[in-house]
Amino acid sequence: MKLISLNTNGIRSAQKKGLFDFIDSENPDIFLIQEAKAPESALFQKEWEERGYQIFSCLAEKAGYSGVVTFTKIPPKSHKTGWGNGIFQTEGRSVLLEFQNFRLWNLYFPSGSSGEERQAVKFQFLKDLDLILDADKLEKQRKPLVLVGDVNIAHTEKDIHNPKGNQKSSGFLPEERAWMSSFLERGFLDCYRENNPDKVEYSWWTFRFNARANNKGWRIDYFLAEKSLQKFLQASKIHTQVVLSDHAPIELILDRS
Repeated sequence: MKLISLNTNGIRSAQKKGLFDFIDSENPDIFLIQEAKAPESALFQKEWEERGYQIFSCLAEKAGYSGVVTFTKIPPKSHKTGWGNGIFQTEGRSVLLEFQNFRLWNLYFPSGSSGEERQAVKFQFLKDLDLILDADKLEKQRKPLVLVGDVNIAHTEKDIHNPKGNQKSSGFLPEERAWMSSFLERGFLDCYRENNPDKVEYSWWTFRFNARANNKGWRIDYFLAEKSLQKFLQASKIHTQVVLSDHAPIELILDRS
């Protein structure tokens, strides 16, 4: 089972840059996007449905902002948009699908880079996410969870091009990195690191300063799977050479069994 995720920074922009060519080449069973930045009518449902995908979206109330969409060739047993309260729903940040053996949560974390107000929103989002996961852990007969998306946090010094210079930058703050560590201590795996423990690659580059050409990036996009799924993890990689937005697509291969 091939899963690919991409922050498109606008799905219409990514389509103009060759998104469907990439989809046809890679043929993922499930394709997840963050920052769709488009209304439901602009998701080109015919093109996706012709390729065999069902579409599940959670779009922001604010036009042209945020929005997550999951395209799947594997019919889910159930789905939930806006798992969580507040901006999980109103800002279009959450789609949860339940499959036979696991659940897949497409989640777009807020960025705090625009200032203190949005950084406070980001910290509250992390707290709310902890509460959701605490409650979920108490559910009987719960299926293991894979959380995927743009987390807007570079966890370790291997995940950012200039760790010393970015210690006070949103996305690499000590508090954010500590939260990421505590999240993994809940029993989750960073799938990319499981398969590439020492590799240095990035999934996002600012549009400024010719950053992508100089590979001055951050790894802030993740597949995060509960440890009970570890035996099913086959491979994980970043499509660093695919330029569809300021992010690179990330990929996870799971054993279907």
